[in-house]
Amino acid sequence: MPLKLSLLLAGVAVLIQPCFAAASTPETICRYLVSDGKRTKIPGGYLKKDEQKDQQIYFRFRPNIDNWSVAVVDIRDKESKLQLMVRLQQPCKITQARQAVYDKAGKLLSLQTLGPDLVTVTAEDVVNPAVPNVYQAAEKKKPLLAIADTGVNYLLPEIQPHIARTANGNLLGYDFWDMDERPFDSDPRQNPYYPFHHGTTVFSVLAAEAPGEAIAVYRFPAINMCRYKELINHAVNAGVRVMNISMGSNNIDDWTCFATAAQNSPSVLFVVSAGNNGRNIDEHPVYPAALSLDNLVVVSSSDHFGRPGAASNTGSQHVDIFVPAEQVSVTDHRGVRTTTGGTSYAAPRVAALAVRYLRVNPDADTQQIISFLQKRAISGQGNISAFGWIPDPTDDFGF
Repeated sequence: MPLKLSLLLAGVAVLIQPCFAAASTPETICRYLVSDGKRTKIPGGYLKKDEQKDQQIYFRFRPNIDNWSVAVVDIRDKESKLQLMVRLQQPCKITQARQAVYDKAGKLLSLQTLGPDLVTVTAEDVVNPAVPNVYQAAEKKKPLLAIADTGVNYLLPEIQPHIARTANGNLLGYDFWDMDERPFDSDPRQNPYYPFHHGTTVFSVLAAEAPGEAIAVYRFPAINMCRYKELINHAVNAGVRVMNISMGSNNIDDWTCFATAAQNSPSVLFVVSAGNNGRNIDEHPVYPAALSLDNLVVVSSSDHFGRPGAASNTGSQHVDIFVPAEQVSVTDHRGVRTTTGGTSYAAPRVAALAVRYLRVNPDADTQQIISFLQKRAISGQGNISAFGWIPDPTDDFGF
């Protein structure tokens, strides 16, 4: 009996007949590994082409090709679409396998984890599912808070009540990476078979520390960072006043369009993470934290005594505030409650504090919010921050 895949479409579970790539057996993978034939050298390994199956097969070896202990076989079609990834140990023992599942139109539906037989499905992760319909409260407050990150897992019941909605009940936000209305938590850049998930955990901190707020959700435009202009305009038009951005890079060119758009949107306070490189970003910048913008607040992570975390970035010019964030309770992409830490989770603690203040003081402008945050901080951290340390950002003192 053919396998059918259950996906959530428009809030309703439906069955879809999936399409799989040409099946590979463990024996086929082992033959690929030892067979001769034309090879094209690539970093860490080589590429072979199977003309009969229209496949490109990438082989990567660790620690090196001549004396490997781990090999990764990555099978793609002729257009480089994912098909199958297998991780092996010597001589040819399958330890991990991941298969891509498509619909008949060629759209990626899910990623399946396979057993060593390359047949048994042991787990399945949907990709870019429809946003489910959820109950809408009769009384709605204008959304003031947004997150720009890798997206959010809006399928989780514990996440759904905190997502901002439009008047007709649709999710308020957008996916400026895929340019669709499904900002699902996924960053496939490092490993498309095992996408990185970050936004859901950050969102869960915002939801926990600003529990009365509905949060607009944006998936950041990784493949075209100049789309940040559209993202920020969308948020401004929705009424957003505080945006959390827990991310960064070493390349200022990644953030020049963001800088211009943020500067042209003075009504929005951008709360960004300082980064986890363990360095002074006044001397060795990380962006957007090191941008000089009047409506930017940069947050780093401390322990409960105000001491910087081991990897927390510092800088008296470009880091404004430290808050305790080395051990933060979060909900991860799977819906599992866990503990994590770092500057990515310090920023939402301050963003939540800012929006709670703004809810009590709705006429406050961006500079007044920043002034409040500065007054809440205990100075005396020397050359590691501009404002100082806020021991408890969940305290509403000073409102």
